[in-house]
Amino acid sequence: MATEIKTTRHRSHVRHGALLGPPIKHPLRALPVLALVVAGAAHIPVIPAHLREAPYIGVLFIVLTVASFALAAVLALGDVAAAYLSTAAVMGLALLAYVISRTVGLPQIGDDIDNWLEPLGVVAITAEATALVSALAIGLKARHRSGTH
Repeated sequence: MATEIKTTRHRSHVRHGALLGPPIKHPLRALPVLALVVAGAAHIPVIPAHLREAPYIGVLFIVLTVASFALAAVLALGDVAAAYLSTAAVMGLALLAYVISRTVGLPQIGDDIDNWLEPLGVVAITAEATALVSALAIGLKARHRSGTH
């Protein structure tokens, strides 16, 4: 009997689409979604040049663009803490790569050192920082509220 109840609860949990936790429904959830779309879109115009100049950077830009759009879709549709925290991690790595490229430089693209105000770069880091901070705030608040750590 106890096994039957446990199975029913599990199925109910799965049926409501909450495999990764209950939906957060935060009033500002559109902010990280929009920021992710902008961050992804900001990298599209520079992919071809980077594929020619430094292919690994071009591939990383493709991965970041796809990840940004995918996370935006997950947040818009799923709205769970894990997606917000994943967004914060991906955007944090993107910002770290930008800082490294502008300070010590990266192989094959040393001309980006000290080029902090390149227009698409400014758009990208603004969107990435917005997505990072908003997703982290929403995700941590949701985890704290649900009691998971």
